[in-house]
Amino acid sequence: MAASGGNHGAAVAFAAKRLGVPARIFVPSIASSEKIERIRGYGAELVIGGERYAGALAASEKWALESGAMAVHAYDQVETLLGQGTVALEMESQCPQLATLLVAVGGGGLLGGIAEWCANRVKVIGVEPEAAPTLTRALEAGRPVDSPAGGIAADSLAPKRVGELMLPLAQQYASGVVLVSDEAIQEAQAALWRVLRIVAEPGGAAAFAALLSRKYVPAAGERIGVVICGGNTTAVNFEKPKTE
Repeated sequence: MAASGGNHGAAVAFAAKRLGVPARIFVPSIASSEKIERIRGYGAELVIGGERYAGALAASEKWALESGAMAVHAYDQVETLLGQGTVALEMESQCPQLATLLVAVGGGGLLGGIAEWCANRVKVIGVEPEAAPTLTRALEAGRPVDSPAGGIAADSLAPKRVGELMLPLAQQYASGVVLVSDEAIQEAQAALWRVLRIVAEPGGAAAFAALLSRKYVPAAGERIGVVICGGNTTAVNFEKPKTE
């Protein structure tokens, strides 16, 4: 059982199918149709719980208490953090000279796992939508706090707050966090398609948006890795956004 904006839910549904066990996935009403169909395609039972991730999480926690089902948290669970940290292991094995990794932040599990693996050997920068500054607010407060949960990446990068487990990892191992606009995310989506023919959902393009919008400016010769963390979408404007 899991609550998810869609990507984590699809992963849990896939794992459950491979293991031959039933799964119930709770998603918010803003989850994209592509994510919903992928979850159902893996055979999981899908439940709409609330408009945003926080509502889906609350519904899943209530059902877990009633049913005794095993929960797989999208970002605030040790096993999830360990699994997401293997992304950095793979990237380092493919690019040993990597100096910096840009990683999108929602609940922070991906950033936390990657940052702990890198352990300051590689600089890790979190990237958040301006409309969902969960880690920015948490670092300012010194603890997870409620934040706005809007923007075009709200189905994957807009929980109300970051996880309790990831925040100490970010404080110790992440080198900073930057905010990007919805417009920058859209431009990154379009550029990924035009140049590389990669389809990325808004949350998946957020880290690349930090480079294109120069919210993160690399030093001369700095070798950058960008984590493109989701392509479950059918609603991408592949043209460069027009600015007034």
